[in-house]
Amino acid sequence: MRALVTGASGFVGAAVARALLATGWQVRALLRAQSDRRNLQHLAAELALGDLADIGSLERALEGCEALFHVAADYRLWTPDPQALYRSNVDGTRHIIEAARRAGTPRIVYTSSVAAVGLRSDGRASDESDLASLDQMIGHYKRSKFLAEQWVCEQARGGMPIVIVNPSTPVGPGDVKPTPTGRLVLDAATGRMPAYVDTGLNIVHVDDVASGHLLAHAHGRSGERYILGGTDLTLKRILEMIAKASGRPAPRLCLPRAPLLPLAYVAEVLARVSRRETRITVDGIRMARHRMYFSSAKAVRELGYRWRPAQQAIDDAVRWFLQPRA
Repeated sequence: MRALVTGASGFVGAAVARALLATGWQVRALLRAQSDRRNLQHLAAELALGDLADIGSLERALEGCEALFHVAADYRLWTPDPQALYRSNVDGTRHIIEAARRAGTPRIVYTSSVAAVGLRSDGRASDESDLASLDQMIGHYKRSKFLAEQWVCEQARGGMPIVIVNPSTPVGPGDVKPTPTGRLVLDAATGRMPAYVDTGLNIVHVDDVASGHLLAHAHGRSGERYILGGTDLTLKRILEMIAKASGRPAPRLCLPRAPLLPLAYVAEVLARVSRRETRITVDGIRMARHRMYFSSAKAVRELGYRWRPAQQAIDDAVRWFLQPRA
């Protein structure tokens, strides 16, 4: 069987492609002409040049495919052009799903995010039953993923064979960009994070997220969403685990969030002027008010999903980031 994987040159998409190939699937990887292909160098995947904005390229890429794994997304917490997030995450999702409808693709797995899941006010782990509204979404990335998931759910209710997966915070090898989470791991592992804020994340190995995609394809119910997560950890504990993996001391200074907010505004102004990335963002500080903890019990129960210890995920991520590059 052949599957089309969008975003296959990226972090999660490449992991999904690896998992598919390892289980005997033929993989067609959709990528743009300018995509970084390092994650695909040693994979026996067929490359299909295309773009989520180019409907014709999507229709050609889907020819002869029994499954679509739509993993591609623009994952940035800040960008000088927020509309780029909506073009990729919302419009791009509509284009590829509509192309799959016309192609008669039998099964679709759509990669959403826990960004689209509601957070509980008491700090307990959220699950798939925790619904959110657009005005609760902090920042353009979360808004774009929320809007895309809402549209996908509508298509599933209309009869499209779509299963939704919501990865939490993946870490591991192959984060070539890196993602915002990968940047955190890299900065901490190289001593560029002198302090932290009191927040929490759900850490999961990217290869476990990839396995969850295949389980969702095999066992997921159309129209349902499944959180693919791992272990809930405070940021302090995550940094201690990165320190163990890298051999560097963990930062000990915990900063209050309130004074950081004006600094984030200034950093974004400077980034807009310089056209350079900023590590401190207004949305990032606002999101840090919440401990983003999630339960994967539904995926365990219905899909047979499992995940490895968080320290192993972090060890693999740090080892990959610090290994010498040719």
